[in-house]
Amino acid sequence: MANTETEIEIDWTACELIERVPGKVSGRPVVRGTRIMPDPIVNSYELGDSIEEIHGGFPTLSTAQIKRLIDFAHDQRAQARP
Repeated sequence: MANTETEIEIDWTACELIERVPGKVSGRPVVRGTRIMPDPIVNSYELGDSIEEIHGGFPTLSTAQIKRLIDFAHDQRAQARP
């Protein structure tokens, strides 16, 4: 059964950690100063990975950045629910 939370698309433009640069990862949202897209981080967390495990996969991000991305996504999804 699909998790309905993952079906809601996140508008990352309001997150201070995110930038969109034409020509960088095809203009997709990425963590500022990197080529790391936020969705895989949030998806990994929702699939059960811990913050520490995610940090191991993305060591250039701080755990605070990872937590902020997860919190932002969850807040956006909560606002999108009727």
